[in-house]
Amino acid sequence: MSKKIVVITGSPRKNGNSFAMTQAFIEALEKKGHEVTRFNAAMKNVGGCHACETCFKTGKACSYDDDFNMIAPDILEADTVVFSMPVYWYSIPAQIKAVVDKMFSFCVAGKDIAGKECAIIACCEEEDMSVLDGVRIPIERSAALLKWKMVGEVLIPGVLNIGDINKTDGCKKAIELADKI
Repeated sequence: MSKKIVVITGSPRKNGNSFAMTQAFIEALEKKGHEVTRFNAAMKNVGGCHACETCFKTGKACSYDDDFNMIAPDILEADTVVFSMPVYWYSIPAQIKAVVDKMFSFCVAGKDIAGKECAIIACCEEEDMSVLDGVRIPIERSAALLKWKMVGEVLIPGVLNIGDINKTDGCKKAIELADKI
């Protein structure tokens, strides 16, 4: 069965390591016949949540009209939402964190988005896997709050420079993640 999948990326570095894993993942999904929408948060203008709680009152997810309003309808319609990012300073990069924070709009507006699948693709410079907790835990907690099912995580340590991902099994694991969806 074909699914609608939204992939939200958080890397500003084109052709970087998380970008490479994301591309391998998307290509594998498309080969399976899934419909994929990619939203490169780092290349968009998404501001932080203003906590105004006027979500969806203007007909758009966010009353502060920015690029989040481009992806919100796709998230609502998606069967699966996947977050892909590098770890910057032990946490979620600001570019994608703004998107995650604005998903609060679905809760405020009472949108029933339970039952979706969710996954994470992430990498970091250090070899210590606990460095990835700064990405993994907030996304897992967000999925739990939204009543989404975590279907997989590709967490790759030890990559910094463009191309370092090719020295790991990161792209292979990203392709394997596509099989779980």
